[in-house]
Amino acid sequence: MSTGEEDGEPLSPMARVFQLPGNDCCIITFIGCKTKINAEVIRSGLKENVFKHPRFSSKLSGDGLSWIKTQVNIEDHIFVADYRDQNEIAEDGERFVEDYVSRLTMLPLDKSRPLWDIHILNVKTSDADAVCVVRSHHSSGDGTSLVSLLVACTQTTSHRDKASTIRALKHRRRVYNKDKISWFVRLILAIFSSVRLFWNTSVDLVLCLAIVLFLKDIKTPLKGDVGVESSPKKFCHRIVSLDDLRVIKEAMSMTINDVLLGVTQAALSRYLNNFPGKIRLTAGVFVNLRSDTGIQPLADMMAKNNSKCRWGNYFSSISFPISVRLEADPLVYLSKAKSTMDRKKHSLLPALAFSSTEFIFNTFGAKLGGTLLKRLVSNTTTFISNMIGPADEISFHGHPIAYIAPSVYGHAHALTIHFLSYAEMMVISIAVDPNAIPKPHQLCDEIVDSLKATKAALLVFGWKLVQEQYKERSGANKDVL
Repeated sequence: MSTGEEDGEPLSPMARVFQLPGNDCCIITFIGCKTKINAEVIRSGLKENVFKHPRFSSKLSGDGLSWIKTQVNIEDHIFVADYRDQNEIAEDGERFVEDYVSRLTMLPLDKSRPLWDIHILNVKTSDADAVCVVRSHHSSGDGTSLVSLLVACTQTTSHRDKASTIRALKHRRRVYNKDKISWFVRLILAIFSSVRLFWNTSVDLVLCLAIVLFLKDIKTPLKGDVGVESSPKKFCHRIVSLDDLRVIKEAMSMTINDVLLGVTQAALSRYLNNFPGKIRLTAGVFVNLRSDTGIQPLADMMAKNNSKCRWGNYFSSISFPISVRLEADPLVYLSKAKSTMDRKKHSLLPALAFSSTEFIFNTFGAKLGGTLLKRLVSNTTTFISNMIGPADEISFHGHPIAYIAPSVYGHAHALTIHFLSYAEMMVISIAVDPNAIPKPHQLCDEIVDSLKATKAALLVFGWKLVQEQYKERSGANKDVL
């Protein structure tokens, strides 16, 4: 039963962005299960819980500017795939899932209902015995919000009665030992840091404005044509070991995100190896603006007063120039990624861009704000997102989850890359426009192969370092003798 449109909660400026033509985005999450999915169990569980979440039990008002509480008919939101040819499914489950979801991207969500649906595909693939596809409109919340909601609805597989782990990480801050540094040195460091922050922010702001106004990436096999946001999309994923990433992270003294960006640069360089001429390729790297990173407790995210987590779309992005060049040493890609991100982290542009978006929408209206955002997206080549997922294996209403692969469609990119950690795995998920990228699996394999090459190069580098240290020690001993 509706409470009436006069009682509706207004959409935030970012939520309104995702309702505009050209930016009409949906988040789509593939959940691979280790068992066949019992649709009745899923329906029963959702009937008990969906009304607790306002975004998933509200619809858009007639003018599209507010959320209206409504009665949810679960049957309208859960779909079980119809298998007409069992033999074809048995031969190639992955292709069935890909084709099904590709067709789904051309079917808009019904805006007379809450903007989400679930599709159950009891099809065996190489990574799971069944796949649950969860689709929700981006105006309902960003990836961090939706993963937090998923975790709140699950239990760890080792303790069925125990809620799954919430892992939140504080942003790193450089701490100096004040007892060992004089007040004068601290003052110099503070002035230097402030000047650097102002300079980096100014440079990033000018670059952002240039991209919006005129600075475009060149046309490559990764860049879509005009109207790419309306084309059907294809999705694929790969699973790699989180330990491999940790080994590289520790050895190179960088973050997991730096490693992923370096490996992605290597993969795109390999993929575009035969493309002639100099390439300008820019990625928008998503930045979570919440005070804590990682999965947030759902209750904290839903708190309307004094919540540091906040539900919704609370993210921004930075412009990350992809170095497309074949390097003999794969570790060079990591060094370049770390160098760029170290500078980008010391900039206020992400927060400034988010505040500017809100200001433009509130002052000049949605049309101008949507046009500027679409130009920013269409003049770049891809988006890259890295999210922290559940630390333990989890189950959804009794269905153990093998992997979680999030993605998004509806924006003006032919390629989008998402990374999500889950238990001891890192899931690599890509969305492509098949007109621009007809072989998405090849691109996924390039990322995996680049990770392997990076780890191998690191082992060689480590062995050479050990040999050099041994020679130095041996030489020193000879001198003593």
